Amino acid sequence: MKFSFCLFLLLASWFVGLEAAAQHNFILSGKITARDGSAMPQVTVSVKGTTLGTYSDADGKYSLRLKSGTYTLSLSFLGYETLEKTIVLNQNMTRDFVMKESSVSLDGVNVYGKSRSQKIREGAFSVNALDVKPIVNSLNNLTTLVDHSAGVKIRQEGGVGSDYDLSINGMSGNSVRYFIDGVPLDIKGSGVSLSNLPVNIIDRVEIYKGVVPASLGTDALGGAINIITRQEQKNYLDVSYSVGSFHTHKADLNAQFVEKRTGLIVHPTVGISYSLNDYMMKGVEVWDEDSRKYVPSDRRRFHDGYFSVLTQLEAGFRNKSWADAFFVSASYSKVDKKLQTGSVQSKVYGMAERQSDAWNVSARYQKDHFLLDRLRFNALFSHTWDYSITVDTAYRKYDWNGNYIESSRNEITGRGRSIRHYNRPLTVVRGNLDYAFSASHSINLNYMLNRTGNNRYDELDTDFEAANDVLCKHIVGLAYHQSLWDGRMENSFFVKNYVNHLNIRQTDLYWQTGSDEVKGSSTKSYPGYGAGLRYNFFQPLAVKASFEHSVRLPLARELLGNGTTVYANVALKPEKSDNVNLGLFGTWHPAGAHTLSYELNGFLRFVDDYIQATVSEKEGMMQYENVPAVNIKGMEGEVRYDFDGRLQLSANVSYQDARDQRKLKDDGKPSATYMNRVPNRPWLFSSSGASYTFHDVFLHNSRLRIGMDYQWVHWYFLTWEAYGARESKAKIPTQHICDADITYSWHNGRYNVSVECTNFLDKLAYDNYKLQKPGRAFMAKFRLFIE
Repeated sequence: MKFSFCLFLLLASWFVGLEAAAQHNFILSGKITARDGSAMPQVTVSVKGTTLGTYSDADGKYSLRLKSGTYTLSLSFLGYETLEKTIVLNQNMTRDFVMKESSVSLDGVNVYGKSRSQKIREGAFSVNALDVKPIVNSLNNLTTLVDHSAGVKIRQEGGVGSDYDLSINGMSGNSVRYFIDGVPLDIKGSGVSLSNLPVNIIDRVEIYKGVVPASLGTDALGGAINIITRQEQKNYLDVSYSVGSFHTHKADLNAQFVEKRTGLIVHPTVGISYSLNDYMMKGVEVWDEDSRKYVPSDRRRFHDGYFSVLTQLEAGFRNKSWADAFFVSASYSKVDKKLQTGSVQSKVYGMAERQSDAWNVSARYQKDHFLLDRLRFNALFSHTWDYSITVDTAYRKYDWNGNYIESSRNEITGRGRSIRHYNRPLTVVRGNLDYAFSASHSINLNYMLNRTGNNRYDELDTDFEAANDVLCKHIVGLAYHQSLWDGRMENSFFVKNYVNHLNIRQTDLYWQTGSDEVKGSSTKSYPGYGAGLRYNFFQPLAVKASFEHSVRLPLARELLGNGTTVYANVALKPEKSDNVNLGLFGTWHPAGAHTLSYELNGFLRFVDDYIQATVSEKEGMMQYENVPAVNIKGMEGEVRYDFDGRLQLSANVSYQDARDQRKLKDDGKPSATYMNRVPNRPWLFSSSGASYTFHDVFLHNSRLRIGMDYQWVHWYFLTWEAYGARESKAKIPTQHICDADITYSWHNGRYNVSVECTNFLDKLAYDNYKLQKPGRAFMAKFRLFIE
């Protein structure tokens, strides 16, 4: 009934929009470029003598709805000459413009433009938009930036390259989906993540909370992270090298070459990360011969080496008559990871390791005015050969001294010797159609196919049963967008359909994995729907609200395990949730070059069949299971201050209260965990940051930036608070982490050097499943950028 009602609202709004669109006369549109042909985003396009205007998008394109008449357009952008053109509009018109760089420096003039990130934050959905460019010189991985965002918490299981858990508004793990330019990040390989993706290819990061636009074509329940890469059409070379504590090295290369005659663009990318992760573990239990008992002591990690490489070569064209963008690419990623512990640090490994390799080929196509005048078409095809192997052949039991005793079982699962292979080929097909009835009304249709195979076998374990499982999902989304009253109000309505096809062949460990219950082929579909709106009263005050009934289909890691520390659970059910967001935000320019912005959000999540990871401390193994019902409520707030682009201050705080709603157990008896807070989840945390930039220090056209960040996390229980005595329960203690960095750039940003110190107070820091993170660490980075 809800689905039908939402569909009725969408169609009704569509027809209202069509009628409204018919009342508007003509569309003026076009593209704005620099003299070298590169697209210019964020250019202000205003109609002189009126309050009408817009901004060019990421591709330099603009669109205005105007009645017939004669108008003078004014185009302005900081650092470029203001361009004025008079046009006579009596039909739909396409008009392109070329901006010229200004040779005059204007002092004492404050220009308040809106970046692409700010415009995204001011949309109808609850979203954080983080600019990477201003801090790319000091940033070593994306996890640091994302972890300091309001409502987001990243918990790593160790040092460089370790697995991590990311939560958004209380929903975490696989409830959050990752994209790169709107395409699932998985296409780069299962070993590629926020932690090893080269940062110098990235323009910004969009973090959607709870309600995810239908255009992303995903089944995310808790939110989505969309990484937007740089799209300049110019020649450049961007290389960086970092070296740091615990034998850590990182090198990135990002370049682009444009052949002038044909317009062919060649874009190579390389990212390499390496670390021994031999940091000190504080207070771990080791055997003391003198006292004949286990005593707490400090020991270095000795089997936690990590190496990853990501290479990609992309070639194609932009701004051709037959395509606005057409690119083909090939990429290869490799990750080698030695395993130091299980899911708890009391389980110590000394020889087990995991390796993965992934090859990908893909093609993407984009065209405006595709078949119809105002129809935009995007398409992508991608196939990834993703292969991993877990080696667990040592019959040994290690301790934190690095010593071992001979055993009759392997290290990870406590069974026989194992060399386990997983082939998980991934095919992704995406098609997106966007039709603009006018500058204020548009409709979007999106389709996404995601098919994952799971061909597994073991070289040594004769008891292991080979299988070839299939997970396939089809997601269709239809969305209608409105922009009313010169953009003061924005509405978005959408419906989705999630089709999940499973073909489970595995039967081993059925008492653990539930494979006897669901073996064979099955197909089910689930509806979803939602809406978002934003109204701007005036610049310092706007409101937004959004709602989504969402479905999240389990991933391969949850259903089929990871081949090392995670058991399969093929009987997992999809999560379903009603997500509600309500927020206030605004930007205020009190005087001169001062800018103050704020955002306050409240949210509710009503989740059925919540997927929760449980850990067996005895085995050191983990498995995902359904919790029948969980309610999450919370609030978050953020304040940002900027003075003249020199001083930046920010602070945010997040409260997320997730409670178990299961009153009765399967046997009809009362559940002890009813209304307990969900364990192993931070529920109160905050972060703050400050930076100041000095200009022309030592050298002309140089910058010196000094920054510091602070994070605080309230303590929380590792397991359900109803189990065991409160005073002896395992808990993750309160965290206090301080980081600092200093960056010096000269020759107009061509040469850049930065030094970063993380956890400079050397506080004991636990994180995911009470696994220790590194103490004080240093990182130095050199970056060369040549245009």
